Amino acid sequence: MANDNGKKKIPPIRKVVAPLPEDAFIDRQIDLFQSFLANSENEREALSNAVDLWDSIPRYSISRTRMNSMRTAEGFLDVLELPFNYRGKQLIAMIYPARIRDKQGKRLSYYPSAREELIEHTLRKIASEQNAGFFDRLKYRSGARFSLYQLRKDLEQQGHGLRYDEIIEGLDILSLSSIEIVSTSDGGEEAFARSTYLAALTGVKRKDYEADRSVRWVAQFHPLVTQSVDRVTYRQFNYQRLMKCSTQLARWLISQLVLKYTQAAITNSFDMRFSTIKRDSVLLNGYTRQRDAVAALDAAWQELKTLGALSTIQKVEQRGDRNKIEDVVYTLFPTQKFSAEQKAANRRQHDAKVEISQVRTNNAQHDLAEMAGKSNPLSQNSGGIGRGPPKTRGE
Repeated sequence: MANDNGKKKIPPIRKVVAPLPEDAFIDRQIDLFQSFLANSENEREALSNAVDLWDSIPRYSISRTRMNSMRTAEGFLDVLELPFNYRGKQLIAMIYPARIRDKQGKRLSYYPSAREELIEHTLRKIASEQNAGFFDRLKYRSGARFSLYQLRKDLEQQGHGLRYDEIIEGLDILSLSSIEIVSTSDGGEEAFARSTYLAALTGVKRKDYEADRSVRWVAQFHPLVTQSVDRVTYRQFNYQRLMKCSTQLARWLISQLVLKYTQAAITNSFDMRFSTIKRDSVLLNGYTRQRDAVAALDAAWQELKTLGALSTIQKVEQRGDRNKIEDVVYTLFPTQKFSAEQKAANRRQHDAKVEISQVRTNNAQHDLAEMAGKSNPLSQNSGGIGRGPPKTRGE
């Protein structure tokens, strides 16, 4: 729901990406982000990474049609306050709209929506390519280096053709819209984290991009994405299947299955409730009749079945007074293909975490040895008893 305090919010100023060190493009964390477990190059091309908490936030839940009905006469949108649950914990997403100039020169407020969702997924896919994604350990940031031509081509290949001006407008909205995640403790204390969807963006001015469409832009991802890259909490998944989904709801559902149905197997079903999906996706709130929302959800499940993720969908309606639907329980069974995809994702994540843990242990031992050496004069290489050359970090 919208915040009703009636105050006009000043949009954030877009941050530019500070110069990147070249080693940010070869850091081990980004290398792991780009290393998929696949049997062929074609399989690898179909893969990208889902980010646990970030992809569970209902951050693209308001359609353009709803936005138009929510704006004031001056073109303002208020701050959205969207409660949702993440792994049993109640959180709130506060979405601050971007305010940008339209083709007629009028400034309007926009929430990130379906178009921006597709652009972000494509940027994350680009970041999984060598020399395109980066992880800057010193400044703790991650993102993608790309050209507008590349971004447009990749979107088009996935069935989402956009004009250059539409892509630039989408990037504007992503880099100027802020999202704040609020968590409340049992004692009532609130903690929050706030950033724009793209933490920073660097590119060319609009009047210049036509002259050279291959010029490089740089997008810095949200801090939650960077944290996931660092901690290896992302999971590989079938990006091409997600991009084939015709609705936001279907894309949200497949993302949740990737992140939560980690033990998918032919004999291992997974339950999801209509009430849970409505609450956490916020994509069904626009329906005035419950049965229409259920019908939209049924259609989204059927699309995932058509796209090869689910083999069987069992539906049980829970009815109350006057036979009114109170809730629906969906019991889902995966296809062999989706089950195999999830097993590969599990193994890839496990192996990456083991490697990073070992590297960090070795680095810690190396640092301790250095500290011990500096505090012991006999260990200095000055004619006395020496340690020999130190190991290279990460050996």
